[in-house]
Amino acid sequence: MPNDQTQDTRRTLTLRDVSEASGVSEMTVSRVLRNRGDVSDATRARVLEAARALGYVPNKIAGALASQRVNLVAVIIPSLSNMVFPEVMTGISDVLEGTGLQPVVGVTNYLPEREESVLYEMLSWRPSGVIIAGLEHSAASRAMMAQAGIPIVEIMDIDGQPVDSAVGLSHRRAGRQMAEAIVASGYRKIAFCGTQMPNDFRAKKRLEGFEEALRRAGLSLLDREYYSGGSALLKGREMTQAILARNPDVDFIYYSNDMIGAGGLLYCLDKAIDVPEHLGLAGFNGVELLDGLPRRLATMDACRLDIGRLAAEIIAGKRPNPGKPEIIELFPTLQPGDTIRQR
Repeated sequence: MPNDQTQDTRRTLTLRDVSEASGVSEMTVSRVLRNRGDVSDATRARVLEAARALGYVPNKIAGALASQRVNLVAVIIPSLSNMVFPEVMTGISDVLEGTGLQPVVGVTNYLPEREESVLYEMLSWRPSGVIIAGLEHSAASRAMMAQAGIPIVEIMDIDGQPVDSAVGLSHRRAGRQMAEAIVASGYRKIAFCGTQMPNDFRAKKRLEGFEEALRRAGLSLLDREYYSGGSALLKGREMTQAILARNPDVDFIYYSNDMIGAGGLLYCLDKAIDVPEHLGLAGFNGVELLDGLPRRLATMDACRLDIGRLAAEIIAGKRPNPGKPEIIELFPTLQPGDTIRQR
């Protein structure tokens, strides 16, 4: 049996503790901490200083019992290792700062069943809104979002039917634009390298648009290489090597993202392959990693920061018609860099 004198005597602080420390009533403390009611600046400062000194943290769940909502925004993304999503999160955080809403992140690893589980857990906390990557979800996930009674914003993609609102770009159009630029530069023997293709629906849509534009030009992909894992420089090198070993005549490789594209570029430079005259390369996303490469990889800006900001504005009711569902399409810019021939 433990000695009573050694037992942990810590306890949860209450409004009464803050009231006693600040010398005002518990009701006034409650008003200050909930940022409601008419309280003088001096009293507000005294209460906040007392709470800070004590280390008091309000019980948001208790307050949520009446409203049935907590001031959390569920942000559900497929990966933390993908360099795209940190910038999306920056945009979300920038807008939500000062609103009282706090983003919390769930990761799905590109797995529909994992997304369903994360969404279920997030919604069980009764958040004030959900921001979720992509438009493709399981039937159960769509049903949960449709019945949630809160703003839902699907991000990154507008090629489909959103549950509520959507902010993103047309990946099919982006794929077509890249193919048109490649063909216009004189490339004809074109290959594709992609990661997470079974479940990265946005990359699949870009490939669909890419192949559509090739068909219009009387062309088709000469080869393709897929990898089911995450994006990595090493994978880009390995996939590029595999493509060129099978088809040495390939004169252009289109990558599903910049990370594997950068790996492909490094492989070509290591093997003294003439880029872009003998072999052209392009990726997608426009990540800052490209700035440190020996040559600038051709890519397209995925509008990540703007997507995060606009999604958060919808959740926070900062749009011109707050509470109304909307679809916001952004238009990425093709950046030819140093890896597409200039004609």
